Amino acid sequence: MFLKNIFQKNRVYSFLLCASLLLGAAPKALAHAILVDSTPAAHAVVHGANVRIALHYNSRIDASRCSLTLTNANGKAQPLTMTTPAGPAELDAQAQGLAPAQYVLHWQVLATDGHITRGEIPFTVQ
Repeated sequence: MFLKNIFQKNRVYSFLLCASLLLGAAPKALAHAILVDSTPAAHAVVHGANVRIALHYNSRIDASRCSLTLTNANGKAQPLTMTTPAGPAELDAQAQGLAPAQYVLHWQVLATDGHITRGEIPFTVQ
């Protein structure tokens, strides 16, 4: 009887240990790349024809499989060429020769968890 109680307690402790390890690792394993900060910010007004684009995410992304597209008020889309990012969770680009107007930056990223996320950042050039 004594040995049976020890084995049962060890099973319970083993189960609790495994469960806590799995739950502790789950947020990182299930995390999608979420936009944390952007330049320009959503609905920002920027001045000048050349606009620096910098997007920062909450997790690592595969920059080689990401895309940035700028759409003007007439609906004309222009893909942006990305520059070397400052870090593994960032995208950088330069939009040049923009006329004063409203624009929407469309982004798509592939997180290292294999999930794609997309978003839009509207801004105005004056």
